[in-house]
Amino acid sequence: MEKLKKILVIDDEKMNIIALAHFLKPEYDIIISTESAAALEIAEKHLPDIILLDIIMPDMDGFDVIAKLKESEKVKDIPVIFISGLNNEASEEKGIALGAADYIIKPFNKIQVKTRIETQLKLQNYKRIIEELTAQIK
Repeated sequence: MEKLKKILVIDDEKMNIIALAHFLKPEYDIIISTESAAALEIAEKHLPDIILLDIIMPDMDGFDVIAKLKESEKVKDIPVIFISGLNNEASEEKGIALGAADYIIKPFNKIQVKTRIETQLKLQNYKRIIEELTAQIK
């Protein structure tokens, strides 16, 4: 049996976590953090396959979190998808510039979230295959 892919959900709103976990849990192993600082440690410990990150957080905003994730050798290549209530171009541009793979605006559509997660996981798999093939050629 294939091991479930791990998704780290970083959000301080319990209703968002419940909603995401509800429709993602059957297909993915869900790890949750309601605090940004703790999420950084959790990411390094559990090495999720993808991270869903809110921007507006009480202790450290999502922009600071992604910047710290991208500084870490262990987790810098994990795709991060922002899921945020900030519905403006500047926030989306900033998130992408900081290294986010995608940006979803709340309230989110579960089909959209699932599709974007699947796309990022496929891209990660293709990247891994290309790296392995390149290593064999060298």
